[in-house]
Amino acid sequence: MAAHLRQLFDRISARAREQRARLFRDAFTLTAETRILDLGSEWGGNIHAVLAGTPVRPEHTFIADISSGLLERGRKQFGYNPVLVQQDGKLPFPDGYFDVVYCNSVIEHVTVPKDEVWSLRSGKEFRERSLKHQREFAREIQRVGRQFFVQTPYRWFFIEAHSWLPFVGWLPRRVLIPVLKVARTVWPTRTHPDWYLLNKREFESLFDDAEIRAEKWLGLTKSIMAVKSEKTPRPLRLAATSRMPERYSPETPVLQTTTSPESSR
Repeated sequence: MAAHLRQLFDRISARAREQRARLFRDAFTLTAETRILDLGSEWGGNIHAVLAGTPVRPEHTFIADISSGLLERGRKQFGYNPVLVQQDGKLPFPDGYFDVVYCNSVIEHVTVPKDEVWSLRSGKEFRERSLKHQREFAREIQRVGRQFFVQTPYRWFFIEAHSWLPFVGWLPRRVLIPVLKVARTVWPTRTHPDWYLLNKREFESLFDDAEIRAEKWLGLTKSIMAVKSEKTPRPLRLAATSRMPERYSPETPVLQTTTSPESSR
């Protein structure tokens, strides 16, 4: 049964990634000179599939992750530029360095230190700390990227994306953690409760000048995407507040390949 469930969810995930890739390619004008950052890239396999058939060159594609081993794999396999990201999420690039920042199923993991995810059971504290870090992460995306494509699983979709369990994403954290501990012994996925799933209002507040799009499955919103593109006009929102990202003046970026904690995604 576990094998059949895994095959089913793998097919659903693959179909969603293909659809998302088409949306990305349609959203931006991609040329041989387009400079792209895949933030939370792992080894770059996803962005490689997304950019298939486009003129974007490997030397203009940057992959950023907290795992030096995965980055080295992407460098060797695809010829991408590796960027080691520290846990604080700060990026070693000047403002507007990238034409497009791509970030797929990452921002929900920007929460609390990984050694706290099983012990921290206060839903209020987890939410407040997670949103603080997610806001900082969103500001970095908007600082270094003139355009961006940020996707995250939707909080109110009935199947939680990391555990593949129905309604788990709706549980209070004090209940969620023991449920996941039990599920790890019998369910085909072994997730860590490091994710804070965003609703549309929270996600919209992180990316004021982006268009928020919905990815559907069976007519229900499965994930949400913040897209800022020069091809589409900026959305007009009532009571929108301006959030200017911090201004940095770093020197020319130095790509790091030193050892870093492995990604828990």
